Amino acid sequence: MVDKIKAIYFKEEVSEVEEKRVTGIGGFFFKTENPKELKDWYKNHLGLNTDDYGCTFWWNDEKGNKCSTQWSPFKNDTNYFEPSQKQFMQNFRVHDLESLIKKLSQEGVTIIDEMQTYEYGKFAWILDPENNKIELWEPIDSAFL
Repeated sequence: MVDKIKAIYFKEEVSEVEEKRVTGIGGFFFKTENPKELKDWYKNHLGLNTDDYGCTFWWNDEKGNKCSTQWSPFKNDTNYFEPSQKQFMQNFRVHDLESLIKKLSQEGVTIIDEMQTYEYGKFAWILDPENNKIELWEPIDSAFL
């Protein structure tokens, strides 16, 4: 509480003092009959700059760092969203994935599989109370530049 009061008094952002968890949307993934056809439609009619994975939207965070958000259609028969049976999966950008997974586990959140690390970031998966699979991503956006 003292840290919050200091932050307000010294005009620091409270979010920098509070524990960070989700920092933004990392992506939106969904199932479709024909991903290529759908990507082409979005490219031709809405101007999305699509590739094999969908479309990457680039933006700058509050500190001016380049960040990305992914839009990706998947083939209906994908097993990537399992164990969820939903037609979509959310991806959230997070600050410190290892610490967050420990906290979520302590809070009784269902963790799926082991955390995975790649040159573009760390990934982990959880289930919400309705069994929606959520992908958590600690990004390394510079890997995409």
